[in-house]
Amino acid sequence: MKKPLIALTMGDPSGIGPEIIAKALANPDIMEICRPLVLGDAGAMERAIAVTGVNLELRTVDAVPRGEAIGHGVIHLLPLSTLSPAEMEYGRPGIAAGEAMYRYIAEAARLCVSGQAAAMATGPISKEAMNRAGHHYPGHTELLAELTGAEEFVMMLAGERLKVTLVTIHERLSDVPRLLTYDKVLSTIRITCHDVNRYFRRNPRLAVLALNPHCGEGGLFGDEEERIIGPAVKTAKSEGIDVVGPLSADTLFHFAAQGAYDAVICMYHDQGLIPLKLLHFDDGVNITLGLPIIRTSVDHGTAYNLAGSGTASASSMTAAIRMAAAMAGVRDRGPVTVDQGESI
Repeated sequence: MKKPLIALTMGDPSGIGPEIIAKALANPDIMEICRPLVLGDAGAMERAIAVTGVNLELRTVDAVPRGEAIGHGVIHLLPLSTLSPAEMEYGRPGIAAGEAMYRYIAEAARLCVSGQAAAMATGPISKEAMNRAGHHYPGHTELLAELTGAEEFVMMLAGERLKVTLVTIHERLSDVPRLLTYDKVLSTIRITCHDVNRYFRRNPRLAVLALNPHCGEGGLFGDEEERIIGPAVKTAKSEGIDVVGPLSADTLFHFAAQGAYDAVICMYHDQGLIPLKLLHFDDGVNITLGLPIIRTSVDHGTAYNLAGSGTASASSMTAAIRMAAAMAGVRDRGPVTVDQGESI
């Protein structure tokens, strides 16, 4: 079977994105499962190859390579910016780099929508720099939803032992109770079920978390469980979804990590990401569900303190590429269980 072409966005050239891409592409196993094409800056990638010491040749292209043209020992890069050294100084994100980040993401999304790329895997960005460049999005997820026309979308963080999805994403904690609605919780359950069933496990077992301690303790600590979360779970059950909840977050993750559930629907960002990163700090993958394209990403930030050292771990980037390739491979062949380990 023809290997899928995966568009890799460099992320912030001032951070570790170029370096972890270089390290990931030095892994010969990656070339066995996909054809990676980097979207980014040639100067930043040359610098990354030098500081990481990988034995790879950089080859720039002006269009998506045809057929199986992408092979071992070479990083194929579609240059979308020509930043000066001052514009991509390590650890100092700026407006020019912010504009470049946006350009990489937008082109990768276009390639996926047009079918020229089977999936995209994104490097870490600086949201501050992108906003300073005039692109006002809380993160990749919301930007990609707009670029692809997706009205409903869900952020998933995934590892071998735990998968979590979020009802609210990058929001002030004080705003979360106001933003939780019956429709939003139900939509998140539906999208999670649909895409987990499509890409990972048939008829997934889902758990939905409470917002408040002890599920609100009968209204003593809050009533969102009775007013919003519980009714949404009841409706999802009536639609044939294998889902339970609301359940207390302080105990649920113990059972989820033991394999009792295939995914956990969380009410806010840290409720899901703290346990996910406890278990999968190095190999967690960010996946955007509900899009008409496949998008995976590292589950960490730009790590400016490590930029230029060549020491940043490429484990999450490698896992994101593996996941993108695996999802592309099963997209048209029905749902399967995806192993994130070395055997993919």
